[in-house]
Amino acid sequence: MYAFFVYVRTWKACARHWCRGALLVSVGLCVPALAGAVEAELTLRQAIEAALERNPDLAMFEFDFRVNDAQRLQAALRPPTEAGVSLENFAGTGEMKGFGGSEATLAISQVIELGGKRQARIATVEAGRDNLTTARQAAQLDVVAEVTRRFIAVAEAQEKVALAQRATELATNTARASDARVQAARAPHVELDRAAVAEQRARLELQSARSQLDTARRSLAAMWGSDEASVNEQPLGSVQAQLYNLPSSGDYARLISSLAKSPDFLRFASEERLRDAELRLAASQRRADLTVGGGIKRLQTGRDYGLVASFSIPLFAGRRAESFVAEAAARRDAVGAEREAALVKAKAQLFALHRQLQDAVAVAQSLETTTIPTMEEALRETEYAFERGRYSYLELVDAQREYLAVQSERIDASTLAQLLAAEIERLTNAPLAP
Repeated sequence: MYAFFVYVRTWKACARHWCRGALLVSVGLCVPALAGAVEAELTLRQAIEAALERNPDLAMFEFDFRVNDAQRLQAALRPPTEAGVSLENFAGTGEMKGFGGSEATLAISQVIELGGKRQARIATVEAGRDNLTTARQAAQLDVVAEVTRRFIAVAEAQEKVALAQRATELATNTARASDARVQAARAPHVELDRAAVAEQRARLELQSARSQLDTARRSLAAMWGSDEASVNEQPLGSVQAQLYNLPSSGDYARLISSLAKSPDFLRFASEERLRDAELRLAASQRRADLTVGGGIKRLQTGRDYGLVASFSIPLFAGRRAESFVAEAAARRDAVGAEREAALVKAKAQLFALHRQLQDAVAVAQSLETTTIPTMEEALRETEYAFERGRYSYLELVDAQREYLAVQSERIDASTLAQLLAAEIERLTNAPLAP
């Protein structure tokens, strides 16, 4: 097994990215050959590709970008030109009775934005797009990490099926040996009954382990939007994973330095740029806009025409804008505080994960190098003595139970080590081994 990483990069002009994540097992999903079908394999790289291309959660970002495109067009719009008609001096008394002394005015007005408001709006939307891009990269990392977790879960379930098969074999062999002992009148018949019950229970546990494996496969396939445990319309077979090739715990100081480069923290930089743009947009409101208009007036009495012009500007615009500027400044300052708080939590989480990984690796290595070889030798000796009548049925069952227990512990410890390494690499966006 080797550590396999996918690096964040943009493919040409498209928005697809490879996200570096904790991909800790060199694996393939073997698809069994169907009638008339060619045997196919799905590697972890291909599983990640499928998830990045077809994951339902990532597909939602496409709509977010379309919304941002529309917002960019909206921000670039200038204030609309307005046309109006006014009628004065009608339906009154005396000379103003009826429409004889009325005056009609047709005017066109336009708001002229001052203070760079239009450019500030556009800059705010563009900063929002940068923020959205960073969020998508973080989401892609989440997808890669989740694919890894579910892939490891399939590998774990497969190992547990193999262990359940081994337990069934031991129970079957014990039942045969007990039958031989009973036939030779070296053991009571109750021993054979207990052995038969143990064999039946082992078969039920094997069935349960297989069901859990099917569930894990379906969960993995859901990452690329499949309702069945399949890929490219072919059923998923076994996972070819070296679960017991334990990951390195990595250099803690280097991992700490990698935290700030993770999209989880790069998003704070994008958020700050967005808040800065919002602050500039709020500050642009300090300068009032100018409204200019012009038109033509018709006097009904003399049937004369004349031109009209108007200019208007709101008063005290700077004072009204101060509260908006203060709000935008507070939001910008809050981003820095939020980043520091998140960094403190991330460092604490990284420290805990790093220590847990070291412990899990130590347990798995101890089981592999010391405990399991000792238990295997003890089981062989117990089986040999049981077949020759020197050990009882209970002694054999205890040896089998202890042997299976340490094997299960090894699966759990190795799986935990792989999952912890995946969490560390997701958190830091960096491989454990440089």
